[in-house]
Amino acid sequence: MTAPIDLHYWPTPNGWKVSIALEEMGLPYRVRLVNIGAGEQKRPEFLAISPNGRMPAITDPEGPDGAPISIFESGAILQYLAHKTGRFCGATERDRIDVDQWLMWQMGGLGPMAGQAHHFLHYAPGMTPPQDIPYAKDRYRDEVARLYGVLDRQLATHEYVAGGDYSIADMAIFPWARLWQRQEQQIEAFPNMRRWLETLEARPAVARGVALHLELRQGTANRDQQAHLFGRR
Repeated sequence: MTAPIDLHYWPTPNGWKVSIALEEMGLPYRVRLVNIGAGEQKRPEFLAISPNGRMPAITDPEGPDGAPISIFESGAILQYLAHKTGRFCGATERDRIDVDQWLMWQMGGLGPMAGQAHHFLHYAPGMTPPQDIPYAKDRYRDEVARLYGVLDRQLATHEYVAGGDYSIADMAIFPWARLWQRQEQQIEAFPNMRRWLETLEARPAVARGVALHLELRQGTANRDQQAHLFGRR
């Protein structure tokens, strides 16, 4: 019997990427909650697994050659799990390249820009003192819109992000894209993205991945949580 993978997790878009992947791939796992609002991501035992002090991370007791391995960074985890199972990473080498480039697009573009939009639209105005910065709001709201335009054009000619097959690229992009309202976007401007979101939302494994400890999710942060999340009070 396959030993369960430890998933170090909190219900955020980056956490959902891996919970969705584990559900889609049918891999056994157990959740190790990392309360980022309480600063648990800074504990030495977690930093030994994730040196950057960010979740998600995984520990697979049955890693390469049967030896345990710990992995941090959500994109690297998705690639590892896809290669481990031989699923969702592209059927051919050309397909794999398409999957990887869209995965990197999410990691280097959509994730950081949408994350900044969340920060300046929802968190920064509630800081002590308030940081309500119109330029920053406009900057990241507009950049997210530009990126969704890129995604929408890709989905106009492809069923899924990297082509005709569902892949880890979709799993990486979906958790951020599903929060378009929080990023103050107009979904009517992106009809192909809306079709794709509805398709993924209907997948049972996606629903299970998003629902994992969803009751713990918060959309704002109090003063103590600000200190843990953003390094300030």
